[in-house]
Amino acid sequence: MVIVWRYVLRLGALVVGVAGAVLTLAAPAQAAFATEMSGLPARFTAGDQVRTISAVVSQTDRRGGCAKVRWSMVLRVQGIRLDQVKMDRVEETGDFPLEIRTEGDVARLTDRQLDPGTLCPGRTVTARYRVAFDKDVTQGRVTLAAEAYDADLRLLARQTATRSVVGAGVRPTGSPTPSATPAEPSDPPSEAVEESAPAEEPVADGPVDVAPPAAGAGRPVSQTGGFGVVQAAFLLGGLLLSLGVGLLLRLRHLTRAATAVEDDPPVDRLWERQATVDPWRPARR
Repeated sequence: MVIVWRYVLRLGALVVGVAGAVLTLAAPAQAAFATEMSGLPARFTAGDQVRTISAVVSQTDRRGGCAKVRWSMVLRVQGIRLDQVKMDRVEETGDFPLEIRTEGDVARLTDRQLDPGTLCPGRTVTARYRVAFDKDVTQGRVTLAAEAYDADLRLLARQTATRSVVGAGVRPTGSPTPSATPAEPSDPPSEAVEESAPAEEPVADGPVDVAPPAAGAGRPVSQTGGFGVVQAAFLLGGLLLSLGVGLLLRLRHLTRAATAVEDDPPVDRLWERQATVDPWRPARR
């Protein structure tokens, strides 16, 4: 009996320890990140005009640690060609080396090395890009998606923005309505709507818009929806906890059964009548 309860206690401690370890390992994945883009004009003007845009990633979870960041910018064009767009990454020391991959109307510009800054709670990391369009461009649309990855190429956060591109001295007749797919522009809205900032759109259906080319597909960390690391960790912890509770209940049932067997007489002896001595039996002479 004592040995059985020892095994029960050991098993319970093992299950609790494994569940705690799983939840502890899953805690860093709960750190939340956010990316913002600034410096974007209401629309780009082709020609010699060069715009500088910035992408800033921040860590909203104060309990998280510090991490290095690798930036990747996805550029999608519509109505213009990729060779009519010039884009490079700059730092305080000058141009930042990039690895560029193109396919169709999509190009990905990924840092060849980690950003000089370090992402920590209360400290951001910024990437700056210079964008210019060839003077032959008359009208089109460009979608920019800034993606921040950690040193292991796990996607921390992304931000997208779509802007129209017009030629120098050309008055735009309308701006295509942003959509989640690179479909043909719909009916042009009014000029008042055109002046407002276009809505952000995800860039998720391009053949190159998957992950930095340095190490294949990225593993998203803070994307909303889907089945992520946190959900998997909690599911594993719940399964282990359920397994431990089931084993404890099973062992408790077995110990109770063993105790009942020890206390009760065997079944084949339940109907045996014990011999009694007759007090009135005559004595022998």
